[in-house]
Amino acid sequence: MIKAQGVVKSFGDFRALDELRLHVKKGSVYGLVGPNGAGKTTFIKMLSGVYKGDGGLITVDGQEPYENTSIKERMICISDDLFFYPTYSILDMANFYAGIYPKWDWELFEKLKEIFRIDVKRKARRLSKGMQKQVAFWLGLCVKPDIMVLDEPVDGLDPVMRRNVWRLMLQAVEEREMTVLVSSHNLRELEDVCDHVGILHKGSVVIEKSLDDLKGNVHKLQLAFENGEYPEQLSKELEVLDKSGFASVNLLIVKGNVEEIEQIVKKYKPLVFDIIPLTLEEVFIYELGGMGYEFETILL
Repeated sequence: MIKAQGVVKSFGDFRALDELRLHVKKGSVYGLVGPNGAGKTTFIKMLSGVYKGDGGLITVDGQEPYENTSIKERMICISDDLFFYPTYSILDMANFYAGIYPKWDWELFEKLKEIFRIDVKRKARRLSKGMQKQVAFWLGLCVKPDIMVLDEPVDGLDPVMRRNVWRLMLQAVEEREMTVLVSSHNLRELEDVCDHVGILHKGSVVIEKSLDDLKGNVHKLQLAFENGEYPEQLSKELEVLDKSGFASVNLLIVKGNVEEIEQIVKKYKPLVFDIIPLTLEEVFIYELGGMGYEFETILL
């Protein structure tokens, strides 16, 4: 569905995207995550046809999106920085969208009134940020896009509306195989909805895997040994990303195959040996920890 091959984009001397490569399958929910300045928004603006790249290629079903009306008619982009015409009501915006997007669905627009419950005569620009975000999703879903691109999508929404919005989007994914690419710093939320994740760092995708594979390759070990002495040789046999502890209990973050890790650890006959599931946020922190992006201790 979406492919990026060696994509390069620079702004003056700053290279925002550096040989970026990623693949998003049709009908998937792809989470694009990374630290601030990693290039997430730049990529989204290129995918939605706002920016033209300096090198490489982005395609949607084999076609480049830049200045391509047939691709843009199938795609909706909802960012954290929303735009509505100053004098337009919600109904005016709906008529505007209906004139642009060929699959606009007025019946769906009426049905979603029951969920969003905002008077269609109200001026969109005069609504609160949270209500404006609701309007953006209301309109975006009625477009019935093949691709929905989201940049920090649910900031400003209350917990109930966040759940409603995600439910509606996942329903479209299931029923119409809509493809969703979502960039967000809320990794806990992405963990509940994404099936694939790409981690950006300094303009490149450094890791791209299914969520299950990504979490299945990094593990948290809780260990305790006789006399409270940790065998340092164990750290040499494992790929240890982080080590900490309290009292006689040691916590290790290790990378690798879980069966091989178990075999190595059991050779040292631990008194306590537990493997604890990691969250997506923990995987993100530890995966990037070896790339110069880690917590710093500062003395104040």
